[in-house]
Amino acid sequence: MARAAALVFAFVFAGAAGARAEATETVIKVPVQAPGAGVVTIDVTVFRPEGKGPFPLAVINHGSPRVAADRRADGRQRFETQSRELARRGFIVAVPTRRGYGESGGEWAEGFGSCRDPNYYASGLESARDVRAAIAELKRDPDVDPGRVLLLGQSAGGWAALATASQPLEGLVGVINFAGGRGSSRPGDVCNEARLVQDAGRYGATSRVPQLWLYAANDQYFSPDVARRMHESFTRAGGKATLRQLPPFGADGHSLFARGTSEWLPQVEPFLAELGFASRKD
Repeated sequence: MARAAALVFAFVFAGAAGARAEATETVIKVPVQAPGAGVVTIDVTVFRPEGKGPFPLAVINHGSPRVAADRRADGRQRFETQSRELARRGFIVAVPTRRGYGESGGEWAEGFGSCRDPNYYASGLESARDVRAAIAELKRDPDVDPGRVLLLGQSAGGWAALATASQPLEGLVGVINFAGGRGSSRPGDVCNEARLVQDAGRYGATSRVPQLWLYAANDQYFSPDVARRMHESFTRAGGKATLRQLPPFGADGHSLFARGTSEWLPQVEPFLAELGFASRKD
């Protein structure tokens, strides 16, 4: 195979007669240089809009289940509804399934150590290794504009987006963090909250692009107080981020990104406009 990132399969979904066709979904294999394990491959789901590129690239990063067995059981990550909404707005959308999740290769590499003495900073950078590999591969695609990259992420994926943006990344223009964080062991309990807040500041110290942080008032992983303290640490260190505490959503606001697309899109669209991205094309 000439390229390490091989096309596995593709589906084309068409709307009703006369309606605008939806995005095309493909899956590629992307190589990741894993410390101590050599090169492993991860699955990356890609949604392509209609028309001729180059298109900006949006990368959506998934969370990490509290139960270890669910990392594999949850399968390949797609975020289909969210990805198609972004594709309608002119993005090529990539959803990496990181090492140790679904059918991606390699062992889970995002552990943060003990609950008493967690290293959230290093854990996020390990997630970022996979994210950066996916971005590097997509940038080779002639339909991708390498100078317009947007990072999004939910929960541990939001934390991965912060970590990725804390290191130089050519073409990155913005980050949207949905309920980002690590270390939630059960509702209302985060392992060493002070360390999580501190490590958010470490990312902020080297971040250079605008960010939008969205947390629901009834988030059962990261409370409004934890979100506020992380944001204060991040911005005090030099990061540029706007925090928006949204109304309660469902039984657990942590599911806002996954289940409440119509709720968060009105918050996201002005931010996209500020970054210079076009509005939705119906």
